[in-house]
This record gives sequence, structure tokens and C-alpha cells, in this order.
Amino acid sequence: MIDLHTHSTASDGHLSPAALVARAKSRGVQRLALTDHDTIAGIPEARRAAATHDIDLIPGAEISVTWQRRTLHVVGLGLDIDHPVLMDGLARHQDERETRAADIGERLARIGLHDGLARARAHTDGGQITRSHYADLLVADGLARNRQDAFKRYLRPGRPGYRRTVWAELAEVIAWIHAASGTAVLAHPFGYGCSGAWRRRMVAAFAEAGGDALEICTGVSSLEQESQSARDAREHALAGSVGSDFHSPEQIWLDIGRVRPLPSSVIPTSYVTETPAL
Repeated sequence: MIDLHTHSTASDGHLSPAALVARAKSRGVQRLALTDHDTIAGIPEARRAAATHDIDLIPGAEISVTWQRRTLHVVGLGLDIDHPVLMDGLARHQDERETRAADIGERLARIGLHDGLARARAHTDGGQITRSHYADLLVADGLARNRQDAFKRYLRPGRPGYRRTVWAELAEVIAWIHAASGTAVLAHPFGYGCSGAWRRRMVAAFAEAGGDALEICTGVSSLEQESQSARDAREHALAGSVGSDFHSPEQIWLDIGRVRPLPSSVIPTSYVTETPAL
């Protein structure tokens, strides 16, 4: 079993990198990629745990991208986490995330969320502050029913807690990944709330910018979506990847390893085809 898209407390996941690896082992996963948002901070801990559990760990990151005023996510797999180009790029994004976190805290204070920044930081376990941390605080303070409601009411574009962020451009992020000997994968192509025409435009732009693969099977993708993504991948000579986008054990529909295998019509990335180390 292979899962090439997961998150830990180094970004907005609920499990530490070591606990994430342990859960992967309990789920029968043999190859696991840790792909936290704009950071590789959890990789060293995950590597140590993977050696204990005989799991083949793929060092990765899910890197934010600005394209056509939209935020996309590109997963880098097999990264040299010490490469200076990658490190400098991720450091830029971390600086932007810190600024955004402070701005969101100020905006949410106006609707009654008190001490948001300090409280969010206290719940990061040393990782970065994300919108998900603020969503959890909104739920805890009774300002939203659940995390989804918090995003819908406060944290999406046009809502009081939203703060637009300009990330690096598509070609630049792909260049960071390639400089670090990685494979660039466009994450969850059906996860951006765009029309079919925009999705096709997005995939074409990703391929033109030098992208390598499309994430076809995810924790929430339907068979119809996977079939369409497979056609998109074939049209643009992109390989295929799989990943649950795991964040929390409470989201059982997104559990580690809970993804279908790639359609046979798609050329898989090497991380899908190579036999995992046991």
C-alpha cells in the first residue's frame, strides 16, 4: 500500500511525524510521503520513525502556488531537503505564512475571536500556524459549528478572516522541486472549486511549466473524477500519483492509505511503480 500525500503537526495535521508513520504502519502502508504545507521540518523525525517501522519514507512537501490569482498546491516528492534552492524558497513561504497568520488574527479579533494568534501558536506543537488552527479556535469559541463551517463563514475569500496571499508562481515552484531532485505533482486537481474548463486550463499550464505528474486518486476522488484526471494526464503526458491528503484520524474518509490504485491507462510515477522497501 502506498500513500504519497499526508500531513503532520509540522503544518496542519493532527499527528506528530512519528505518530503519522506509526499510523501508516498500522494501516499496512509500505511507502509513505510526508508532504506538509510549505515545510520539510517534519522529515527528520519521520525518517527516524520510518526506520523503526520498516516503512519507505519519501521526503516531500506540498508547496503553495499562485496561478491566475488562484492558490494551487504542488506536491514535491523525493526531495533533497538540504538543497539551498528548495530551502530558500520554502523560507520565503514560511515568512509569508507568519505575516498572514498575524493578519488573520487581527481580522478575526473584530468578530470576537480573542488572542487568536497566541492561542493558534500554542496549538501548533512547534509547527506553522495555518488557517485550520484558526478554524479550530472558531469552533472552540462557539463561533462556528465545525472546521468546515469556520472556513465557509470566516476564512474563505470574501469572508472577514480571509487574507489573500501571493505565493511563488507555478514555474518557479516546479523549478525549486526539480533543483532538489524531486518530482512535481499537481495535487487534487478537483479540489480547487473551479469549472471543468478552468481545471483543464490549470492542468495544461502545469504541464507547460514543467510539471511531472497529476494526483489522480485521492481520499475523496470519485471514480468519475479519477477517470477524467487520467484523461487529463494522458493528454498532457503527465504521470499519475496517489495520495490520501491525510490530516486527522477523525477524518476516516481521508485515512492513510485509503486510496484506489491508479487506472491502468496512466503511466505511474516511479514512487508508485517501484517495490517499496520492507
